[in-house]
Amino acid sequence: MSNNYTIIVADDHPLFRAALTQAIGTQIEDADVLEAEHLQHLERQMSNEIDLVMLDLHMPGANGFSGLIYLRTHYPSVPVVVVSGNEQASVIHRAMHFGAVGFIPKSSSMVDIIDAVGVVLNGGQWVPADLPVADLQMDAQDSQFADQLSSLTPQQFKVMVMLTEGLLNKQIAYELSVSEATVKAHVTAILRKLGVYSRTQAVIMAGRLRIEHPQDEAVK
Repeated sequence: MSNNYTIIVADDHPLFRAALTQAIGTQIEDADVLEAEHLQHLERQMSNEIDLVMLDLHMPGANGFSGLIYLRTHYPSVPVVVVSGNEQASVIHRAMHFGAVGFIPKSSSMVDIIDAVGVVLNGGQWVPADLPVADLQMDAQDSQFADQLSSLTPQQFKVMVMLTEGLLNKQIAYELSVSEATVKAHVTAILRKLGVYSRTQAVIMAGRLRIEHPQDEAVK
């Protein structure tokens, strides 16, 4: 495959990043492969010029699907492929419904991974061939939630993720280097955009970001 692509491999385990980076480099000529070991590192490297992000759902700084939704909300033109050791059908369907263009289990061979990369770089989607059908009711709920999240600013999205982690306004203010008054304003805006009336309701609603019964990454 010959083209000048810029691809980000976002995973917290250096051996897997190195293997994936090497595999991409041997199959795609002139590919510029960047690496990110946590979500903040990924955010610093992101731009609308990136051709593909290969994202681990469980990397530091992400809470379930939060990293994926953040990328799809704020960089909608950049395709994201989830590469994960969690191979539950429900997780795969939800990742696709939250905007991923592909889901590659880490148990896949490097040949399959490279094939999948080729498919998505050519505008297609890739999921495991034996993936069961989706739960349509769950898809509808995820679709509504994704639409609501898309209205949040990047800073509001970060505040919402911190709320789900149980942080207080004072702690969030410290982490983001802003005042508590600014955090309160963000929380008020989040409640309005999510259509809820309390911080507790927002946290419960944002629980949809979590991955139910997450499995340990098999390759990690």
